[in-house]
Amino acid sequence: MAPLIVWHRCNYNTVILTHRSAGRKWESAISRPERANGRDMTASAPPPRPLSAPRISAHRGDITAETVDAVVNAANAALAGGGGVDGAIHRAAGADDLRHACARLGRCEPGDAKATPGFALHARWIIHTVGPVWHGGSRGEEALLASCYARCLEVADELGARSVAFPAISTGVYGYPRQAAAEVAVRTLRAISTGVTEVRLVAFDEETLSIYHQLLEGN
Repeated sequence: MAPLIVWHRCNYNTVILTHRSAGRKWESAISRPERANGRDMTASAPPPRPLSAPRISAHRGDITAETVDAVVNAANAALAGGGGVDGAIHRAAGADDLRHACARLGRCEPGDAKATPGFALHARWIIHTVGPVWHGGSRGEEALLASCYARCLEVADELGARSVAFPAISTGVYGYPRQAAAEVAVRTLRAISTGVTEVRLVAFDEETLSIYHQLLEGN
């Protein structure tokens, strides 16, 4: 049976695909039940919701353990898994299931975002975004990073997600300075009108958490 594919309105991106098992059919997690993690994920197109800036909080923790509607994965362009947050999410979600779902999405360009089911995570969805590699700030890194946060919330709105957890995108091996990256994240998230009501910034270390708190408390 041909796979069922749901498309994003923005940039014509494939939204979500669920692999059940070898030799069996793929199903859209939006239009049919998803049981990869034991939960019924049946959902229709979400009804219109009031748009406003989300409530933003920050804490230190493991993003794979977040109990939110969607967690954001700091992915590579091939959506093939890797180290850091990307590797941790693949392992926690179920590497085989997530790898198959990502393969169906194809590549994801820097600044863009695509979604898959959360599989074994607490979160219903994983929103994969590709941050910029830091080259000193002269190659449009700030605009690409801002686009990552904005696109993730656009995808979350299309999925009907109300709560989203973000890692510190691009601050690992991609080398984006933590202070500058946090400023882009907070500024972008505060400026967006979205149906998402809660955004959690999940820091891996105390330094990043301290930067988030300073920015959020400074209004």
